Amino acid sequence: MMEWTDRHCRYFHRLLTRQALIYTEMLTTGAVLHGDRARLLRFDPSEHQVALQLGGCEPRALAQSAQIGEEFGYDEINLNVGCPSDRVQEGRFGACLMAEPLLVGDCVAAMKAAVAIPVTVKCRTGIDAQDPQSALFGFTEIIKKAGADALIVHARKAWLKGLSPRENREVPPLDYPLVRRLKAAHPDLQIILNGGIGSVEQAATELAVLDGVMMGRAAYQECRRLLAVDPLLFGVPAPFATAREAALALIPYIEREVGNGVRLHAITRHILGLFQGVPGARAFRRYLSTEAVKSGAGAQVMADALAVVMDRGVDLAHIAA
Repeated sequence: MMEWTDRHCRYFHRLLTRQALIYTEMLTTGAVLHGDRARLLRFDPSEHQVALQLGGCEPRALAQSAQIGEEFGYDEINLNVGCPSDRVQEGRFGACLMAEPLLVGDCVAAMKAAVAIPVTVKCRTGIDAQDPQSALFGFTEIIKKAGADALIVHARKAWLKGLSPRENREVPPLDYPLVRRLKAAHPDLQIILNGGIGSVEQAATELAVLDGVMMGRAAYQECRRLLAVDPLLFGVPAPFATAREAALALIPYIEREVGNGVRLHAITRHILGLFQGVPGARAFRRYLSTEAVKSGAGAQVMADALAVVMDRGVDLAHIAA
């Protein structure tokens, strides 16, 4: 979720669910080691539990980056071995590392030796001509031996040659049964399912067998769904009764960040899908899209955008469906 789940997005998602683990966008070891750490790694204390996702292939650099992440206060370090983009492949990280499981094992072992917080891996079921069953099961054995605390499996192959990143999210078929078999073979390793999960209700069904479910684009594009996470999955009340209330709770954050020089659009671009399916949603999106980008735009723009949306209570069945 590069350039999506930045700190502004995560802050708002935390307003919608207090219980779910939130992940950063993928940051490369080069950015962490040599970039503006204060800008790249900072997060609001309310975001906990929050995991830092890293991209890299050099054990020492990953260990150093993981240690920096721990010092910044992150609760987990996650290694991305699933991104299929050309840019990522050129850097020799992401999904192409599925072809080098021993190297991934070395990376995990180095990070585990450097930090006390959990180290996890996110992968695909395989790449290109690999057989998913043998590739995924062999990969799991190696990262488990290296000490990984959990494996998050995007239940599709990645075709590094011939498919774009977007096509790699849609064209290769999902294989949830393979991930369930992996869990049965490794009952002592946390196995988390990713890929194509479109609702909290679907996630709840998978949790009957698996240890966790990761939602990406569905959670981002229709973020109102996250209001159902706490009551349906954790048995505690949602932080707010309505999406409007959650959006109103974002206004003090907007005032603070805009006062610190952040452009309003950098925050509101993450909430355009909040009212998907609610009367006034299109007008809300249109208003924010045109007004939040203007120089000097502030919290009043957000308040005015909310005025065009009909209020509505939480309907958990509708949100989860």
